[in-house]
Amino acid sequence: MSYQQLTEGKRYQISALLVQGYSLSAIARAVKIHRSTVYRELKRNSDQNVYEPESAHQKALRRRTSSHKRRVSELVVQYVEMTLSWLWSPEQISGIGKLIGLPVSHEWVYRHIAADKVSGGKLYRYLRQGHKRYRKGRNSKRSAIPEPLSIDERPAIVDARTRFGDWEIDTVLGKHGTGALVTLAERKSRLYLVRRVGSKRATDVRDAVIAMLKPYADHVHTITADNGSEFVEHQAIAKALKTKFYFAHPYSSWERGLNENFNGLLRQFIPKGTDLQLITDEDVRRVEKNLNLRPRKCLGFRQPEVVFREYLQAA
Repeated sequence: MSYQQLTEGKRYQISALLVQGYSLSAIARAVKIHRSTVYRELKRNSDQNVYEPESAHQKALRRRTSSHKRRVSELVVQYVEMTLSWLWSPEQISGIGKLIGLPVSHEWVYRHIAADKVSGGKLYRYLRQGHKRYRKGRNSKRSAIPEPLSIDERPAIVDARTRFGDWEIDTVLGKHGTGALVTLAERKSRLYLVRRVGSKRATDVRDAVIAMLKPYADHVHTITADNGSEFVEHQAIAKALKTKFYFAHPYSSWERGLNENFNGLLRQFIPKGTDLQLITDEDVRRVEKNLNLRPRKCLGFRQPEVVFREYLQAA
């Protein structure tokens, strides 16, 4: 049911139905408004738990008049709803809005989404949904990784994010038996690369990683992975790209936090359990493009793709 301002007539209807002992739900159905609208009306405009329609209407008018000067313009509302449909976060919307002359706080964006949901809208669907992280038990069988380099041996400059060309890697599984996605994230520019592979086999992952990073081989100083068996071919990857391949400590996903974060964003487009055989390479490229064109707060609300290209040109 769409949101609408209560008229004085509807307030008299509410009052009459209250006197007759109707429930809030029944009043909402009779007046054709949302139940939460009735609840808010009684909470805001009653005097000592007594609802008087004329007094309530005057209160609402005074509140509306006093808040008029702080009201967000229709143009800003259109901008917010458009960028939400692009799956931008409220912080991204606020940051870019201030740069282009459409200032709005991220708190207001969240309130607008909440109000829209209460009135039956669907803007909330554009927000990133929390996702459960699956953690394997400590007794899970894993293939032994030959001669792994521990993250403890990784140069300190990687932690500082001051050097261009340090990457994090992971895989994202689809529905059982339908393949996987290999994902890479460059730590300084926040560029995110995604490629679909037929399986999580180490040879498939090896070939995908080499193909993904070969165009940027001069800018691949390190790669950091978890201890998954899909990375047992790490030495072949390191040799082909002339780089160093490091492994995070077991069960320490925060040591590859950038890639973990991006994989969460990826799930907005390709939810857990998706049959990857139904996803085309073009679908994957569109998702990758979308994520790389989102403004990032840590980049001063610039886009990872733009920042990455600038680093490439400057190198």
